[in-house]
Amino acid sequence: MRPDENEERIAVFVDYENLAIGARQDLGIARFDFGPIARAMAERGRVVYRRAYADWSGFDDDRRHLTRHQVELMEIPQRMGTSRKNSADIKMVVDALELAFERDFVTTIVICTGDSDFTPLVQKLRELDRRVIGIGVRNSTSKLLPPACDEFLYYDSLEGVEAVIAASKAPKRKAPTGGRSSVEPDDEPMAEAPPLEELVVSTLAGMQGSTEDVRASTLKRAITRIDPTFNEADHGFRGFTELLRHLAGRKRVELSGEKRDPEVDLVTGDGPAQVGFDLLVDVVTAKSKKGGAVLSGLKTEMNRRDETFNERALGYGGFLQFCKAAAARDLVVMAWDDDRGDYLLTPAG
Repeated sequence: MRPDENEERIAVFVDYENLAIGARQDLGIARFDFGPIARAMAERGRVVYRRAYADWSGFDDDRRHLTRHQVELMEIPQRMGTSRKNSADIKMVVDALELAFERDFVTTIVICTGDSDFTPLVQKLRELDRRVIGIGVRNSTSKLLPPACDEFLYYDSLEGVEAVIAASKAPKRKAPTGGRSSVEPDDEPMAEAPPLEELVVSTLAGMQGSTEDVRASTLKRAITRIDPTFNEADHGFRGFTELLRHLAGRKRVELSGEKRDPEVDLVTGDGPAQVGFDLLVDVVTAKSKKGGAVLSGLKTEMNRRDETFNERALGYGGFLQFCKAAAARDLVVMAWDDDRGDYLLTPAG
């Protein structure tokens, strides 16, 4: 498939120490996961440049993970009498400005940091007619940085981060003793591709958050950026539009406009999402008789009642977002409980 001349061409710069430390302290993530950022950018356009800046001697376990996402690691060694942080900041600023001046085809520059020291860089990049997206951990992001950007995404809210946090909190299994493991610590298993419906619907939902209209052709380009091996023929469809018509028949998406390249939208009104909301209300109502429904463990109970429930197949980035959507529709009441350290859901009304 030929690149779309109108699609965004994106360059990503990562202040790795800022993000990794923020994620560790505020989210409890042992190792920062670049995957959610990669997916969010793939939904917005074609990423042509990825660089992360740090003194990598302090992040040995992170190197292989980043290279799997095609991130170029920029080494910023600490020298006597210099600040490691300032060295990384200066190098990142110089590289971003150099790219803005020399790479006219780059339309969007992503600055991944919560440090307000990068605010002048953001302002200068916008003066150079570049769209700037910022990404940072919510509690460690300066209040000065988001207003300077064209768009700012909190890492905590990106699709996939919820699962990373849950995995970090899960108890670790002890490695077997007395022999060498067949899998080296650095050899992470490849992530399984999401089910077909989930891949299409969740990608569509992410694209609708950053653009107005989504055509079938642009949706397929976004999907292949997320999973370059994707081919609708592997699932028994002669073309991508045929796949979309199949999903429309299952009330997963809605199609409108021209037949060859229809506009694609999420299903509104009654449909699979409403079935999911009804299930949530039933479970919350049942648990409220025993003191209320705590968010953690709530999805497990829903899957016990309906093993097919999957919020991602309904277009939601995670279970927390799904519950917030239910609260916004006044289906449940959702509030933070300090004593439990979690959200507590109760029936509305």
